[in-house]
Amino acid sequence: MSGQFALDWAIVAVSLFDTISLLWLGLTVLLNAERRTWGIWLAGGGLLMGAAFFVSHTAILGIGTDYVGPGTEFWWHVGWVPVVALPFVWYVLMLWYAGYWDNRQGALRRRQRPWLIFSGAEILVLVLLLAIANPLPSYGQVARLDLAATPAVAGIPIVMLLYPLYTVLCIGLSLDALRRPEPSARPMGDLARHRARPWLAASSLVLLAVSLLVGWAMLWVVSSARQRAPYGLDPGLSLPLARFDLAIASLIGVSIVLVGQAIVAYEVFTGKTLPRQGLKQHWHRAVILAAGYGLVVGWSLTLQLRTIYGLLLATLLMTLFYALLSWRSFAERERTMAHLRPFVASPHLYEHLLAPSPSPALDLEVKAWFRALCDEVLGARAAYLTPLGSLAPLVGSALAYPERERSSLQEAAARVAATNTVAAANALAAACVPLDPAAYHGATWAVPLRGEQGLVGVLLIGAKQDGGLYTQEEIEIAQSSGERLVDTLASIEVTRRLLALQRQRLAESRDYGELSRAVFDQRARRLLHDEVLPLLHTAMLTLSSAPMRADGAVQDSLETLADAHRQISNLLREMPAVSGPEVERLGLAGALHEVVEGELAGVLDGVTWEVAEQVESKARALSPLAAEVLFYAAREAMRNAARHGRDRANARPLHLWVRMVVREPERDASQRTLEVRIEDDGVGLGNDLSDRTGQGLSLHSTMMAVVGGTLAVERRPEGGTRVQLTLPVR
Repeated sequence: MSGQFALDWAIVAVSLFDTISLLWLGLTVLLNAERRTWGIWLAGGGLLMGAAFFVSHTAILGIGTDYVGPGTEFWWHVGWVPVVALPFVWYVLMLWYAGYWDNRQGALRRRQRPWLIFSGAEILVLVLLLAIANPLPSYGQVARLDLAATPAVAGIPIVMLLYPLYTVLCIGLSLDALRRPEPSARPMGDLARHRARPWLAASSLVLLAVSLLVGWAMLWVVSSARQRAPYGLDPGLSLPLARFDLAIASLIGVSIVLVGQAIVAYEVFTGKTLPRQGLKQHWHRAVILAAGYGLVVGWSLTLQLRTIYGLLLATLLMTLFYALLSWRSFAERERTMAHLRPFVASPHLYEHLLAPSPSPALDLEVKAWFRALCDEVLGARAAYLTPLGSLAPLVGSALAYPERERSSLQEAAARVAATNTVAAANALAAACVPLDPAAYHGATWAVPLRGEQGLVGVLLIGAKQDGGLYTQEEIEIAQSSGERLVDTLASIEVTRRLLALQRQRLAESRDYGELSRAVFDQRARRLLHDEVLPLLHTAMLTLSSAPMRADGAVQDSLETLADAHRQISNLLREMPAVSGPEVERLGLAGALHEVVEGELAGVLDGVTWEVAEQVESKARALSPLAAEVLFYAAREAMRNAARHGRDRANARPLHLWVRMVVREPERDASQRTLEVRIEDDGVGLGNDLSDRTGQGLSLHSTMMAVVGGTLAVERRPEGGTRVQLTLPVR
């Protein structure tokens, strides 16, 4: 080496740094790739090939540059293999990343195809020369600057003449491919490519500088060989060669750091949709380890300590680094738990369940959870969570962060829900769906929220506050947290409604006192109607034909019996029919016909039935529980129309429309649904939807959600009320 301690130390340290960094990056690309395509193998293999070169470089430095022997000759020839192959590998890799093979008719392919063939022929010539003509001088010849026996042109060895031109051509073509790439077929590939391009372009520029410096060094060596010392290397040339070596290795180290930043920050070579935060942190630690290890071990080698001391230093360094890694892992875990603490803390379910109506405190807690998720965990500028599917009626209103973004993001969420984008992502089990920020009011990602019933919501996320990309871990946290919010709110609402219904039943039991539930049984109704009332009527007739008594006792008895007769008749009219539906025997439409002809006979002015032919066959595919839940909900909607559809004067005509259809999407038959729509032309809903959606429909909405369906109540544009029941038919 040069004989200067600081310079030699720096050369060995940089060489070890490059070795460790390239080895870590190559193994990371191969082990973390989503699919190991030929491009992935090329990227990982190229990085490992670069690590092999610096292994040979470090070995020669360790043996001694002034020593000529079998060891140095072996590493000299091993090192030239990656030296020749890597420029072409880098060029082909940039073409692959820029989409050269994705579009055979693209502009990139037309522009680069002749140059790819030319550079391929050039590397083939170099390989043949190295294998057959052996124009490469041996290490001993280079050490003595004896290049006379090497095949040359105008006194310049063929390899030293062709190699600089070859490297400059490959790096220059790589820059052209990066400057004008083809559109990416990978999700968010264009955005990741746009963000990673500066790093890859900067790395290519650094490699171009390395190529020029290597060419200059080769010409300088040739020029010095003509004026060489008669018995070996001129001692005055050792210092410039060492400086050349340090400059080239340092520039390659800078290029490695730039490529590593693109690999871990944007996952340019692993095929992942999103970068992973853990991978970036591990890369930073690998850089620190490589720098620390290179400094310590390079110092021990340059100082020529005994082998045991160098081994002890390396052992102490590894132990120290492992301890620091464990410490940082615990610190990151604590920080992550601090961010997630609002989601793992108690949601105070007991207090919210006991509330007779949705608690304002629950609304504040949910907003605090959502704010913590968007601000502290994701660092998002804006976000919007909207429930979908069967849980939407239970969850209630959507969540927005910040509140001022509610209107714009609500429109974006409606557009996402109206398309098949999220449904397709749900079918493919995708973690997220990329969105165009310009088309969706700044939202860059749509995260599907899934439950046992399928899609239960969608979370729209805007750009990050720091302008970076979301990591894989952040999207997974957002997805699981959003699903937990939806499930928690739906569970609270279901339980609260059931508790409210139970309270109502208890209150009714107290009001009726000793009146047994058997009074509401159909047999009691029939007994009163068929036996008790006729007996009372007979007694009244008998008394009316009896001779009048002076004390008026007969008249009093008649009045008492008439009053009893009137009260029992009124009770029978007000009592609901509670006979169980025979849905399984009559079918859904038949059971609803029986309700109209029996319980609602004479109440409605007309009923129009629109039942598609395939409804009954599809409805019989429902489970008995789902069929009964659907029937009870439809019956409750009919009762509400009969009970609340007329005005107070009871003079308004009232008609009912019952429509039953089966909807089956063309693309996916598994999404078949049965829809039952019940409409009336009555007085309609008031300003508050709760005027017609009391405990009855609330309970049935809950039960529909339990079996995977939905219940929606709305005003008809023509006047009146529409109740739509939807249930999947699997």
